[in-house]
Amino acid sequence: MLRSVLFRLHWILGLTAGLVLVVVALTGALMSYEEAIGDWADHDRAFVAVQTTPRLGPEALIAHVEAQRPGAKVNTVTLSSDPARSARIRFAVADKNGARPPSSYLDPYDGRYLGAPRLEAAFATIRDLHRWLLLPGEGKGWGRTITGASAVALLVFLGTGLYLRWPKIHSWRIWLKPNLGRLGRPRWWSLHTIAGTWLLPVYAVIALSGLWWSYDWYRDAATWVLTGEGPRAKPARTAVRGKEPPALDRAWATFQAGEGRDATLAILTVPNPDAATIRIRYQLGASRLRNEVTFDSATGARVSAARDADKALGRRMADNMLEVHRGRFFGDAIAFVFFAASLLMPLLAASGLVLYVLRRRAARRRARVTSAGIGPAQGLEA
Repeated sequence: MLRSVLFRLHWILGLTAGLVLVVVALTGALMSYEEAIGDWADHDRAFVAVQTTPRLGPEALIAHVEAQRPGAKVNTVTLSSDPARSARIRFAVADKNGARPPSSYLDPYDGRYLGAPRLEAAFATIRDLHRWLLLPGEGKGWGRTITGASAVALLVFLGTGLYLRWPKIHSWRIWLKPNLGRLGRPRWWSLHTIAGTWLLPVYAVIALSGLWWSYDWYRDAATWVLTGEGPRAKPARTAVRGKEPPALDRAWATFQAGEGRDATLAILTVPNPDAATIRIRYQLGASRLRNEVTFDSATGARVSAARDADKALGRRMADNMLEVHRGRFFGDAIAFVFFAASLLMPLLAASGLVLYVLRRRAARRRARVTSAGIGPAQGLEA
C-alpha cells in the first residue's frame, strides 16, 4: 500500500511540477555562467588596452558617468585588479516602477563610456523566469509560490524515487550502472533511476538552498541550523551630518593599502545620504566568496572587516547561499557538476514521462484483454 501511494505521488508530481522544474533548471544553468557569457559577449567593451597612466578612482569614474548619463544615480562601482578589465557602473532604481538604467562599462584610465552590457536585459528576464516564472507580482506573487513549491516537489521526488528503487540486493552495479541492453520500459526505467541516483546529492543541495529565497521561515530555520543564531537584524541607519559627498576615494585608498592588496574584484556600494558607512565587497583569488569591509562615509577610515576565511563553515554557507546554490561554494569542478545536473533535468523529466506513457499503454492493453474475456492462459496462447 505504501509503495503504491508513493508511486502515484511520484508520477502525479512529475506531471504537474516537472515542467516548472525543467524551466527553473535550464534558466539556472544559464545563470551559473552569466559572468563568463557576459565577458564573451562584451569582449570589446569589458576589456581595454592597458595604459601606463594610473587608473581613475571611484569619485572620478562616477563624475564621468554622471556627466554622460544625466539624472542617473550610481549604485555600485565594480573594479578589478586586472589592468585590462573595464570598470562597471550599476545604477540605482530610477523610478517607483522599479526601472533601472542599463549598467555602463567605463574605461578605467580616462572614464570614457564604452557601452552597456549586451546581455544584461536578457539575463534579467532569465532571472525573473527562474525566480517567479515571469508571473505578475514578482517576488510577492504566485510565481514565487509556484517555484518554491516546485523545490519542495523536487525533494519529494528524490525521497520517493529512492524508496521506489531501493533494491533487495545491494551492489554498486545495481545502484550506479545503467542496463541499456534491455528493451522497452526496463531500459527507460534503468536510465531514469540510475541518472536520478547519480544526481540525487546535487539536486538535494539545489532544492534545499533554493528554498532559502522561497520562505522566510525556512531561511530563519536554516540560518539557525547552520549558525546556531537567529536571523540578523538590519543595522539601524545613522544620519550623516552635513551634505558633503561620501569619501569614496579615501575609503578606496585605505582599502587598497589594506585588505584590497590581494583582491581580484571589488564592488563599492555608493551610500545613500543618510548612510554612515561605505561598503566594499571583494573577492580573493579565483574564489567567488565575498569578503566585506566598511568605511566611515565622512572620513574614509575603516570601520569593520569580515573575511570569509575567518568564519565558521555554517556562517560561510549562510552568508554565501547563492554560491552554495550554484555549486561555486565547493569549487569550480563541483560548480560544473551542478551546471551539468541542471542541464540533465529535461532528460529525467522526459524519461519519466516516457515511463508513464508506456505504463498507461500496458494498462490499456490489459484492460482490453480483460474486457474481451480472455484469461491469462488464453492470452498467453494467443
